Amino acid sequence: MRLRISARKSDLARLQAYMVGDALKEKNPEIEIEYRFRESLGDKNLTDPLWKIPEKGVFTEDFFGELLRGETDLVVHSWKDLPTEHKSETVIAATLPRADQRDLLLVKKSHFDKIKSSKTLNVFSSSPRREHNLTGFFKEHLPFGLEHVKFESVRGNMLTRVRKLIESPETDGLIVAKAAFDRLFSASLPEFMEGQQQLRQYFQELNWVVLPLSVNPNAAAQGALAVEVLKTRTDLLEVLNTIHDPETFHCAQKERDVLSSFGGGCHQKIGIAVLSRPYGRITILKGQTDGGQILDKKELEQKNPAPQFVADELWSSDVTAEREALKTYQIPTGTKGLYVARSEAWPADLKWSDFVWTAGLKTWKNLSQKGIWVHGCAESLGEQEEARLDILAGEKLTWAKLSHEEGYDSAQANMTLVPTYTLKAQQNKNSLQGKKFFFWSSGSQFLKAAEENPEILSQHHASGPGNSHQVIRAYLENKKSYDPKNLHVFLDQEDWRKQCTK
Repeated sequence: MRLRISARKSDLARLQAYMVGDALKEKNPEIEIEYRFRESLGDKNLTDPLWKIPEKGVFTEDFFGELLRGETDLVVHSWKDLPTEHKSETVIAATLPRADQRDLLLVKKSHFDKIKSSKTLNVFSSSPRREHNLTGFFKEHLPFGLEHVKFESVRGNMLTRVRKLIESPETDGLIVAKAAFDRLFSASLPEFMEGQQQLRQYFQELNWVVLPLSVNPNAAAQGALAVEVLKTRTDLLEVLNTIHDPETFHCAQKERDVLSSFGGGCHQKIGIAVLSRPYGRITILKGQTDGGQILDKKELEQKNPAPQFVADELWSSDVTAEREALKTYQIPTGTKGLYVARSEAWPADLKWSDFVWTAGLKTWKNLSQKGIWVHGCAESLGEQEEARLDILAGEKLTWAKLSHEEGYDSAQANMTLVPTYTLKAQQNKNSLQGKKFFFWSSGSQFLKAAEENPEILSQHHASGPGNSHQVIRAYLENKKSYDPKNLHVFLDQEDWRKQCTK
């Protein structure tokens, strides 16, 4: 079989087409591939913001015509560029595993003093979604004491946009899709080397932040590739199924369906992220509709649905704790990244210039207001959430976790515990007797309660998705009476009470 694969001419679009072609040849070695690259309407009009261009599918519609005329066999798109309306003649027949769907903020190091003195951040982005969701976040989570955030339109491929940032005397930052840089920096073909080297040079002048999905959910299907073919090409549908990733497809399509329910289009101030995790699917929706409705939802669709009980049968670990900083601590030699469990874990005398990742947004905010540059966070989903910074950093990062002296080692094999304070937790005085569903915010508290009250082990238990869940599961799995249906994950204690109270 000889296949013609079409895509846009930009480095990123060509690279994505090669990714699909390579995946097909790996599964089907007999296939021969011809690549066809061309400009789209969106590549020719670099003046107007995309949401102001009246035509739909400015990066994709020209290729739809090629499919209809039989000039190509399949087209590889960035899925977020496709209109949300379904076409009767074509179908998205495959997608590869999704790249990082988060956005990335780049800020010029040379402008730090300017930003601090003016208390204003001027940032390149043509996205109404980003402007709506990030303005308030930047004021509280960047170490500049910002009072104003101004967005400016920018167009062009990734290299062009970064170059415009570097050369602009007024603009301080740029927001882009992280997947684009991860893919470009991972390219190994000679044709991409010049652009890759230029981007690396530019990155030396920039600090960056991976923007959290809980604040700034992605554009629908961002980070996912769409392989479009004619519905009548049943021969291609069968071949493409060999490279298809169903979970990526489900999550990206659900995001597009949600956006479509509000009218679709890149003019929308709406972000929608669907995350697949071992314990279920998380949906995050934030923004504002054309009619002015404020959207703010974060929910977990559990793989193991939890039962409901009357309020008196529920018990939660409302723990208070005394913390005292340790006089000495030792960060291992060679550590390049610090995972900070909470802001109190940051030693007052610590000077750090490498990577910082926090457990959640509250810790991020507290550190930022101390003048510390934070590169992103695990969004309270647990330490097993990968930071995925190695490609941007240009090296394999070794991590250490700042926490209390009885903290647990991270699920990440290369994260070493560095105790920086002692923790004296006060046991919840509410009786466990008669309770049937327990929510634990501390693994150590669960272990103590389980030893003192073994009768609770046969009941239902829940926690957030982080270390507490890992500790509880490991303990229960050692018990012969353990039933995995009795262990549940919730986003937080409020979510647990809301879903589990009759």
